[in-house]
Amino acid sequence: MPVTGSALGVAVIGHSFMGKAHSLAWRNVNATFDTPPVARRVLVGSNDQAVQHSAQRYGWSESSTSWQQTILRDDIDIVDICTPGALHAEIALFALAHGKHVLVEKPLANTVAEAEAMAAAARTAAADGLVAMLGFNYRRVPALALARRLITEGRLGQLRQLNIRYYQDWLVDEQAPMSWRLRKEQAGSGALGDLGSHAVDQIRYLTGSEVSSVAATSHTFVTERNGEQGTEAVSVDDAVWSTLELENGGMATLEASRMATGRKNSLRIEAYGSRGSLAFDLESLNQLQLCEVGAPAAEQGFKTILVTEPEHPYLDGWWPTGHVLGWADTFTHQLRDFLQAIDGGPAAAPTFDDGLKVQRVLEAIGQSAAVNGTRVQLAGQP
Repeated sequence: MPVTGSALGVAVIGHSFMGKAHSLAWRNVNATFDTPPVARRVLVGSNDQAVQHSAQRYGWSESSTSWQQTILRDDIDIVDICTPGALHAEIALFALAHGKHVLVEKPLANTVAEAEAMAAAARTAAADGLVAMLGFNYRRVPALALARRLITEGRLGQLRQLNIRYYQDWLVDEQAPMSWRLRKEQAGSGALGDLGSHAVDQIRYLTGSEVSSVAATSHTFVTERNGEQGTEAVSVDDAVWSTLELENGGMATLEASRMATGRKNSLRIEAYGSRGSLAFDLESLNQLQLCEVGAPAAEQGFKTILVTEPEHPYLDGWWPTGHVLGWADTFTHQLRDFLQAIDGGPAAAPTFDDGLKVQRVLEAIGQSAAVNGTRVQLAGQP
């Protein structure tokens, strides 16, 4: 552990899409929020030339092709894992065993067994003062953090329905090439784990309730794609649809697709309660729609809240009122919370235990889809 006041040495494992997003957040977090200082020491990748280029571009001091050697360095305090899911468990378990704080991109793992091992290791490491956190960055969208506050305060009354639809279209073209995200052994699942994991986390985050049962169906629209080795079978889903029962008596629907033509990154959330409702769309991420019972009938309807006020979540470190934030800023918010937890502030969330609970729901959805939508019960979770 570093001495008080010294910079925390950071290593990011992975330098593609998520590695870039996390790298930019590590660059910005100390400039934006009052957090413990960090030193961006090592960026790790599998291709030496490529990771060197990324390290120089994103402002890392060094690059490496060995995550094991990097983690063992005395000047590395934090390990940020941005690899495909198949590597999450191995790297996280190694890092925790060697006394490092760990941040892992969602979903926590590819299987429940891996997630259970990671959650157990995180609980053990916590006794030694180590922080392990899961990277569900949409919890850090100010409008969604505000939505949770409103729901928790009872502004919507009894929450009855939650509808979440996460649609993208980057696989619509049948000629789109094969990638690791389309291989079950690397990704675990398709739209279910990639997009559906965000939806399940938002269900738990917004409602404060666990999922008690699911019924689902899934489909792969394009079953083969061309890769570097020729034609290859797609072994994951392209889209999934599910209904979920919640322990608090509410109901939720979940849809996730990477084949929704025209939808680039549309996470749409609608919550309906006995006294009000709210709606959010990631493609307008600074806005929250709110409807509350009580106004005269002629004035009923949704109002738009522009979530850019200093009183709104995370906005105290940014710009004057009305100056909107973007998708990448959620990763900076995520690091603020992670570093504050390391510094003795509010506990890090979501935890690896949260990730395990999400993984169990994802597994149940997959099981239901495999048996033609038969409802699957989830056992009570500690």
